[in-house]
Amino acid sequence: MDGHFDPEERDAIRSALEDGFGLQPAVVDELIVDGERAAERSTQLIGFTRVIKDRLELEERVKLIEMLWEVAYADGEVHHYESNLVRRIAGLLYVPDRDSGAARKRIAERLGATGAAR
Repeated sequence: MDGHFDPEERDAIRSALEDGFGLQPAVVDELIVDGERAAERSTQLIGFTRVIKDRLELEERVKLIEMLWEVAYADGEVHHYESNLVRRIAGLLYVPDRDSGAARKRIAERLGATGAAR
């Protein structure tokens, strides 16, 4: 969302998919390519988030928000566009602000990040 898809962000996505969902590396690589293609063709988040909201319990959706914060922090800084995007996705997933904020704080503390948006 900040205009740069850094290797650190790609690695964070890869780790989130492998560790969070137990996916094999080849499957993860395919999902990343498919995700990039889908993102290029789409201008709305609702189509992506509706399926997730309908199929995952709140605890699972909060875990997904944590994964998104990990990606946002992957390059060492959270750009305000990235922060805004994660908050918008949290809203579309019906993750309460308190839970989303707590998820961000857990990730920032784990990664030793300041949480400042640039």
